[in-house]
Amino acid sequence: MAGNLGEPGATVTSRVLGLLDAFDANHRRLTLTELARRADLPIATAHRLVGELERWGALKRGVDGAYVVGRRLWDLGLLAPVEYELRRIASPFLHDLYGATLATVHLAELDGTSVVYLDRLSGHASVPVVSRIGSRLPLHATGVGKVLLAHCDDGVRGAVLANLTRVTPYTITQPGRLREQLRRVHRDGYAQTVEEMSLGACSVAVPVLGPGDTVVAALGLVVADLKRDRPRLVAALQVAARGITRSLVSERALTE
Repeated sequence: MAGNLGEPGATVTSRVLGLLDAFDANHRRLTLTELARRADLPIATAHRLVGELERWGALKRGVDGAYVVGRRLWDLGLLAPVEYELRRIASPFLHDLYGATLATVHLAELDGTSVVYLDRLSGHASVPVVSRIGSRLPLHATGVGKVLLAHCDDGVRGAVLANLTRVTPYTITQPGRLREQLRRVHRDGYAQTVEEMSLGACSVAVPVLGPGDTVVAALGLVVADLKRDRPRLVAALQVAARGITRSLVSERALTE
């Protein structure tokens, strides 16, 4: 949430960005009053700027008067080169994976100390899944997040381990226990969760490598249970991840 944007020295750009920054995963719908308060702006200033953002398509006003992020911002975000290219290249492999498993498929990447979901295909089974495309969830409570956490730098990992919040009764909040799980991710090549993000949902995920064998993303599945099908699901994920990696490396070679 922004601060001090109502002061005379604040630019119009900083005030507009402050209004957009007022939205987050816990504040998807905001009234004009809430927007002004969270952006620390006078209500009249917020009213004028929000009106301009709405006309441009950055914000959309609902029938209840509350504002949500507009489609035009989403369309603009898809033009970000890394995310766009990764989603485009991965798309056929995600569909193949979905066809082979009928489970919810996730493609995700690291964003600070969170995991951000770049793409998602919903599975057939009625398994509770809280992710959405563009949403951010805790690294330590998701399968794709644990993969990324195992391969991130020490600074990010240390920040996450210092703040292990509990999402469900099964979320791992002991740093030592999570470190051991991350070591197993390196050893076994995959991560898993059991009802750690939402009750009734388990997940399994593998890394996606880019040029230079760096981990650029994680590919995951969400199912009701892993006890019986885990080897089959891991194998399917690894086949898809290798396919994405080959395509990423080939495309990079063609552009160099």
